[in-house]
Amino acid sequence: MAARSTEPPAAVRLDKWLWAARWFKTRSVATDAIEGGKVHVNGVRVKRSKLIHLGDKLRITKPPYEFAIEVTGLSEHRRSASLAQALYQEGQESIAKREELREQIRHQPVIAYDGKGRPTKKDRRRIDRLKGS
Repeated sequence: MAARSTEPPAAVRLDKWLWAARWFKTRSVATDAIEGGKVHVNGVRVKRSKLIHLGDKLRITKPPYEFAIEVTGLSEHRRSASLAQALYQEGQESIAKREELREQIRHQPVIAYDGKGRPTKKDRRRIDRLKGS
């Protein structure tokens, strides 16, 4: 049996890298995200077999958030979360946008329905009055 090479690869498939960097739980989920247009490499929509290199810029959309990251390390194997975080670096602008969106979502009013089933005749009249009918 051949010994495993310890030097990092020069390029890695996008779906493997996203899985190894712990952006997605499985490679098939990573593949679905790539094919769904949720992952762009250097501003271009790509296929899952795209080879990524050090310095590539990725835009990953996980609604409602969007992450802009730069590839700083390559790995084909899934390791611990701390090692996975060393494979990429998120830009300050991306972090700021995400924090701003998080605050907006937090301050949105919560719409709660406390009714039980279908509206009564009285409720229906109130709804019609609100709609202006």
